[in-house]
Amino acid sequence: MVEAAAELIGALPPDEVPAPLRPFARFERRKRAKFAAQHIAALLEKDDAFRRRVAEPLRAGQAELADALEAGQVPPAADPARVAALAYLLRPRGWTRQVEAACAELERSAHAHEEAAAERRIAELREELAALRAARAAEADRLRAELREAKAEIADLRRKLHEARAKARAAREQADAAAAAAERRLAEAMEAAAADSKELRRLRARLGQAEANAEAARRAAREGRNIDDVRLRMLLDALVDAAQGVRRELALPSTIGRPADAVGAVTPDQQALRALPGRSLSDDDPQLLDRLLTLPQVHLIVDGYNVTKTGYGELPLADQRTRLLSGLGGLAAQTRAEVTCVFDGADLDAPVAVTAPRGVRVLFSRPGQTADELIGELVRAEPSGRAVVVVSSDREVADAARRIGARPAPSTLLLRRLGRS
Repeated sequence: MVEAAAELIGALPPDEVPAPLRPFARFERRKRAKFAAQHIAALLEKDDAFRRRVAEPLRAGQAELADALEAGQVPPAADPARVAALAYLLRPRGWTRQVEAACAELERSAHAHEEAAAERRIAELREELAALRAARAAEADRLRAELREAKAEIADLRRKLHEARAKARAAREQADAAAAAAERRLAEAMEAAAADSKELRRLRARLGQAEANAEAARRAAREGRNIDDVRLRMLLDALVDAAQGVRRELALPSTIGRPADAVGAVTPDQQALRALPGRSLSDDDPQLLDRLLTLPQVHLIVDGYNVTKTGYGELPLADQRTRLLSGLGGLAAQTRAEVTCVFDGADLDAPVAVTAPRGVRVLFSRPGQTADELIGELVRAEPSGRAVVVVSSDREVADAARRIGARPAPSTLLLRRLGRS
């Protein structure tokens, strides 16, 4: 009824529009129906002429329904809302009953709709409940399976732990036995060395006496002694030859030690041991980098961006490179070490213009190559035995450098050293 009245207001001349509704006549139809609904309903109730004018278009559009209502009959398939609205506007005999019947029909329809919606909602909830129960059962089965796997894994780990403890205990016992045997052999060797030293002193005394006798015999021969002296000389020579034979037979050294024995070297039958420079110091020792830089012909390889992002990562990359290279230039001048700084160039769109200080080599990794891989190539290019130091806090880079013979050092030590320069 309100929508039909709002449509009529827009079609009426302004002077024919009822006074209460004139302020809304200029509104668009939907706005008139929305804002003037209360005024339209009140006017339809009080103004019979206005109500009949509103009913005329509806009667013309629904003539069959209007005739049926005026005859007191309501078509079974008619829309209850249209029946109620048309009955209210036309007001035939018994129109109130028609309106009440239409409202009752609407209420029954709404109630049936609500019941259907409730039943659908109940069915959906039941389906959700069944799905949740199935999911809960599946989750419970999965958790039980995981629990069984965890128990089996724990049992296996306990067995391995027991075996490892047994092996460690056996290894400790073997090590103790080996240490005891080594101590016994050392004591025996010391006793044998003492006995050999005693025998050597005795033989030296006999040799000295024999040499003195031989010298006396030589003097007597030079002085023209008689045949008895010649015989004595022969006896002394025989004694000297016997002493020399005893020395050769016992393989006695001529002296306790020789100067050449004090020179450190690797004998041909021994395996050479290769130790990393600065091995006795821990990685976080403040003196580590200073000690390493004192090694002769040391090569310092720096993981550039790892150092700069550790010390001053808030700066742009260009400023980071400039600051690091400036510090490395001073370090190279002070220590005269070979310094190579490596930056990751895989993400660069074009070559970067960098002014390298004197004594500092600056390298960027090739496309498809990381700075870590370039550092590995630099270390492997060095000859075996040269002192090479790799500065990086990246654990993978440090471990790789250590495996191929270089000495790793964390970036914080280099930053601290540059800060002192």
